[in-house]
This record gives sequence, C-alpha cells and structure tokens, in this order.
Amino acid sequence: MNQKIIAVVYHSGYGHTEKLAEYIALGVAQVDGVTGVLLSVEAMDWDILAASDVIIMGCPTYMGSASAPFKAFMDASSKVWLQQGWQGKLAAGFTNSGGLSGDKLAVLMQIQLFAMQHGMLWVGMPLQPTGTNPDDLNRMASYMGLMAQSDNAPAEFTPPSGDLKTAAWFGEYVAKTALRWQ
Repeated sequence: MNQKIIAVVYHSGYGHTEKLAEYIALGVAQVDGVTGVLLSVEAMDWDILAASDVIIMGCPTYMGSASAPFKAFMDASSKVWLQQGWQGKLAAGFTNSGGLSGDKLAVLMQIQLFAMQHGMLWVGMPLQPTGTNPDDLNRMASYMGLMAQSDNAPAEFTPPSGDLKTAAWFGEYVAKTALRWQ
C-alpha cells in the first residue's frame, strides 16, 4: 500500500490556530501508512497539495468569516479549480476564535463549500462531546469539523487541553478515514 499524504493547511494570526494544526498533525502521525505535512498559507507549496490525498484546512474565525490570508489562499487556488486538480481528494476543516461561538460554523461552512467547489469529499467529526468544560473533548459539539476557542491570551496558554486533545483525535480520525478510502 502506498503511503497516504495528508496536508494540514492553515493560517494563524496569533499562533492559536497554528497550535491546533500542529495537534492535528500529531494525531495524523499516530496512524501508520500516512505522512502529515504542515503548510502555512503564507509559505504555500502547491506541489505538496497536488500530491496529497487529503487536505485538512483551517483558519481563525475573524468577524464571522475566514481570515483574509486564508481567503487569499482559497482565491489563489482558482487555477487548480479550473483543472479540477483536487477532485476526489478528501477534505476536512477546522477553525478557532476568541468567543465560544464566534460564528465558527460559518467558517466551517465556507471551507466546506470551497472543498465542494474543488470536487473534494468532506470528512466531518463524528465525536460525541464529553462535556462543555475546557478539558472536555468536542466541547463545542461540532460535527462538520473541528471548532476550538482561545481566550485572549498567548498561544502557549490556549486553546485549552480539551480542544487540543480534540484536534489530535480529529487528525487521527481523518488519517484512518484516508486509509479506508482507496
């Protein structure tokens, strides 16, 4: 069996979303048969995305929408879209905001719509919440993708442990899904 490549593409304004991306990559690394690659939208490698079997995309939620640098990445993919270069790849999404809601669902829907326009197949997050406390898994009860919340503090202190554990769970789940998708 060939090694599956999973790209985790992200924008992070203050380091919180980058931390989530790193934990997603840690979850991916728990699965044999896959290789995870972290890619910031500010240092994009389109060849890696072309070679990837899965693209997990994430950004902060700013004013109820994807961050401007992430949106610029989406817009820059128009040549890939024209050739349907990502058609049939798996896709998943994640976002983070300072507020508990912050309208994160709108950003996950924006990322999912972007993936659908590229002909990608969406992988959600079927993890039942274990509660609503900062140490709980999927405390935001999100099923479309990963939602996390960061307090107004440096990234070394937030997102909370439950959100980081959820990110690792999500990365592992997407990697296992990729292996099932032949």
